[in-house]
Amino acid sequence: MADFLNPKIFFKNFTRSQDTIISMILSSEIILEKIKKGEIVLDPYSEDSQQPASYDLRAGDDYLLKKGEVTLVHSMEKINLPADVSATLMCRSSFGRRGILIGGGYVDPGFRGNLTLCLVNMGPEDYLLKKGERCVQVIMHEVKGASTLYNGRYQDSEGAVAARN
Repeated sequence: MADFLNPKIFFKNFTRSQDTIISMILSSEIILEKIKKGEIVLDPYSEDSQQPASYDLRAGDDYLLKKGEVTLVHSMEKINLPADVSATLMCRSSFGRRGILIGGGYVDPGFRGNLTLCLVNMGPEDYLLKKGERCVQVIMHEVKGASTLYNGRYQDSEGAVAARN
């Protein structure tokens, strides 16, 4: 068996101090602290959207999520992440139970703008997503030793943005 397939060797090597990866999900308290300091922007912020270890993004407009189709939905919130924070996007469980899933979901440190949420309706019927409805969780992570900020083609996005070449 190759060494990398042997769990005893893999985990032994992985847990050496120089290979240890520590990842921290930001709690609501840390998210709020960073918002107050101006380090993270979630605008407009809603206390109702703040969860213990995530924030529920809201739809920026009314959208009909047709069954069997992908709909690009923009977040109501504009987001701005500092160099030491990245984010993962996850569908809220209530949407998953309806068969509505998110395709894609990582936000690099330094991103600014509305997020385009690629929602796929795999459920049995169309779903009307109303403006302001909470639809996607954003889970923020600490990034250690970061200095490079996102500066790609989706920087300063406004509204839902289709794929750019």
